Amino acid sequence: MKKLLSSILVLLLALFLLAADKNLKIPSMPAAVSSNAVVAMHGGLDVYSFMGIGPKKTWDDVTNQVFVLHISSAKWGTVRPVPGVGGRLGASAVALKNQILVLGGFLVDKQGDELTVSDVNSYFPEAHRWFRAEDMPVAVDNAVVGLNRDRYVYLIGGRSKTGPVNNVQVYDVQKNTWSQATPFPGTPVYGHAGGLGDETIVFVDGAKKNTSGSVPVYVPSDECWMGKIDHKDPDKIVWSKLPPHPGKARFGTVAGAREKDRWIIFSGGSPTVHNFKGLDADGKPVQISSLTFGFDVRANRWETITEDTPDPRSDTRGIVTTPIGDMIVGGLVSNAAVTSRAGLIPKK
Repeated sequence: MKKLLSSILVLLLALFLLAADKNLKIPSMPAAVSSNAVVAMHGGLDVYSFMGIGPKKTWDDVTNQVFVLHISSAKWGTVRPVPGVGGRLGASAVALKNQILVLGGFLVDKQGDELTVSDVNSYFPEAHRWFRAEDMPVAVDNAVVGLNRDRYVYLIGGRSKTGPVNNVQVYDVQKNTWSQATPFPGTPVYGHAGGLGDETIVFVDGAKKNTSGSVPVYVPSDECWMGKIDHKDPDKIVWSKLPPHPGKARFGTVAGAREKDRWIIFSGGSPTVHNFKGLDADGKPVQISSLTFGFDVRANRWETITEDTPDPRSDTRGIVTTPIGDMIVGGLVSNAAVTSRAGLIPKK
């Protein structure tokens, strides 16, 4: 017991010193990746990055590697790669008490063709083992994901094999089954951003089909939606349209739920729809927004956090909450470069 208490005190002291250091520099990942899925476990003490694409941004630079940052030691390590025929981009990930689920995403072949998959992989960190869970009914990539009551995983929208959808797919972790919840009434989108907290889904923007039929095929959506989940029926959601958020509509914004104060945080992204290489329809690198804002679920309002976010990102899938602050890992930076950097976003 004394040993355990001593270890806890040492850990708490280390976290206090890290949190107090205003010039804290988070170590970079072992490799640069974008379009990676990011989650945190154990109270934010362990931050995971799953799969993605490296700096070459070619089909053979897609990885199935998994990196983990241990906050207490400020060191990155690796765990067993995600199973499957190859790495994926645009997957979603969510952390439960004892496992992490990695859902969907898309593969890229030599010709540059993209194939969205329905794979659901479950990782148990304590056992260092992967298991295959039930495939999602509608395969999607670049969807918004959230967890409710440490049991129900919600996949909202995303890009299917036939284009963007407005499905809300619910995975029951205990039963290993899927169901379809109330779809959101807005325009089907992918590459949107959001989170789930206090049984409330909030998401914004993304890419929608260009109804004019001209180039580009996809254009930004400026719709903002909130869905209230019925406490008794996880498949029942009451949707309402939210007023516009601060700033312009964007694609590839990084977002996450901060459960403690019931905030959904949004940062970065691009005002232009782009491919996984960070290029627009004309083949030009997109600009990354430096705006960070949030939605206060309790107060039901938007708030700007900062218009000058340092080292803004796009195309990394998840802001995670840690004892030292809200963290972004990897992604695209200026000039569509892929980064290995991890950093903290400004506090409210």
